[in-house]
Amino acid sequence: MTRILLVDDQKLVRSGFALILSVEPDLEVVGEASDGEEAVRLTRALRPDIVLMDVQMPVMDGIEATRLVVADDLAKVIILTTFDRDDYVYAGLSAGASGFLLKNADAEHLVEAVRAVADGHALLAPEVTRRVIERMTAGAEPARLRATGGQGPGVREQSGDHRTGQRTDHRLDTLTPRELEVLGLVGRGLSNAEIAARLFVGEATVKTHLSNVFSKLHLRDRVQAVVLAYEAGLILPGEAEHQPPG
Repeated sequence: MTRILLVDDQKLVRSGFALILSVEPDLEVVGEASDGEEAVRLTRALRPDIVLMDVQMPVMDGIEATRLVVADDLAKVIILTTFDRDDYVYAGLSAGASGFLLKNADAEHLVEAVRAVADGHALLAPEVTRRVIERMTAGAEPARLRATGGQGPGVREQSGDHRTGQRTDHRLDTLTPRELEVLGLVGRGLSNAEIAARLFVGEATVKTHLSNVFSKLHLRDRVQAVVLAYEAGLILPGEAEHQPPG
């Protein structure tokens, strides 16, 4: 049973999500909060597995609440965002969110998102993923995108030159050539199944390579892997999601 805390300053939104999630046999809504401060307090008290977190709320916003929840390892957070506010996505990445979901997502997508994050996967809505990648390839990574506290990839210290074959980002030195290749494909937005098909290997093999990448680079999840792929120069500006490696 996956325990869920709903956080939104609009009761109607919370009620709608509760109706959708409560009918699933493996999901349980254990509480609701109307602001970030209440969310942190209830997360400490109820210890949910997943917090569905709105961003714009009174008292304390969802980004700061996410930062506090993740810092104390209290729960995984899925931030509820809107398509035209990808600045929330950057702030949420820095705060440690495991997923981003559009508020207008359908019921099936909401349920799948909660299950995916509960199972340890990171989640970005496809529309949000494209926006994130567009901003990164434009060289517009804001400082708050960079992970802090040793929980993920650091700042762009030494970028690699993909065109010359020289890699000066020494964070990648511990990876094998195949692990490096997998990281690059993750950075392009490919799923495990798509990576397996591209490399002609089994999906279990891809998962093993990803596990090794996460461990060696001290990455929390797939979202941070995408960030690092861009920071380290594995993806050139202009390379779009799902584009084959050059």
